[in-house]
Amino acid sequence: MAVKRFKPVTPGTRHRVGGDYSDVTTNVPEKSLIVSIKNSGGRNNTGKMTMRYLGGGHKQSYRLIDFKRDKKDIPAKVATIEYDPNRTARIALLHYVDGEKRYIIAPTGLKVGQTVVSGEASAPEVGNAIPLKSIPLGSIIHNIEMNPGQGAIIARSAGTYAQLSARDGKYAIIKLPSGETRMILSTCMATIGSVSNAERSNEVLGKAGRKRWLGRRPRVRGVAMNPVDHPMGGGEGRSSGGHPRSRNGLLAKGYKTRNKKKISSRYIIEGRKK
Repeated sequence: MAVKRFKPVTPGTRHRVGGDYSDVTTNVPEKSLIVSIKNSGGRNNTGKMTMRYLGGGHKQSYRLIDFKRDKKDIPAKVATIEYDPNRTARIALLHYVDGEKRYIIAPTGLKVGQTVVSGEASAPEVGNAIPLKSIPLGSIIHNIEMNPGQGAIIARSAGTYAQLSARDGKYAIIKLPSGETRMILSTCMATIGSVSNAERSNEVLGKAGRKRWLGRRPRVRGVAMNPVDHPMGGGEGRSSGGHPRSRNGLLAKGYKTRNKKKISSRYIIEGRKK
């Protein structure tokens, strides 16, 4: 997929950079794999706003994605590559030979008509899901589990990938998109290739209204508030607001917020890039 610039025929298209959707093959999702989403507008069950700057947006249906890839050794044919409003990556509809249909995150280079399969005996080809113990070292992977059978939770957004760098006993060592190097059990599943729609980071919305279509309301800067509303609010004229911090007073710009007692920290070999 590539991005395209628009002619400045309106103020909103002057700076807009959008996707060309040339990789999308259909605009009609599989009806059996979508469920409705009830939008809360950032309110809880009593109607109180608990999340700011949310609300509105176009009505969307959620696509049920197969993150576990637990249909082992049964080949599936790629029927369509589709746009998903709930994520940055493209999704692919698989038709299994036994008649079942499932959505997966589409990796870069996956084409309609291609056959994919999951399982330990699968070839290390784009779109195949294989346990880390059976993937060749140096391979580019995505959709990685952290616990066997849990389902993929690492490297799922557009353009992301990790690299399998080594194996040590029952653990595989992977380098994550953030630069972090960590150990994961070799029995965890991962998918070969990188996630599709890598050019998505180059897109520019072009106008505030497109942000509203996505369900995001205007965000107010802390320094523009009063002292009662934010630690950085108040002051005469255009004051800087003091030390950067959140609405709850938590420091930003370098203050570490990760819990030192977090269990998964013991599996981190090298921290992410500063």
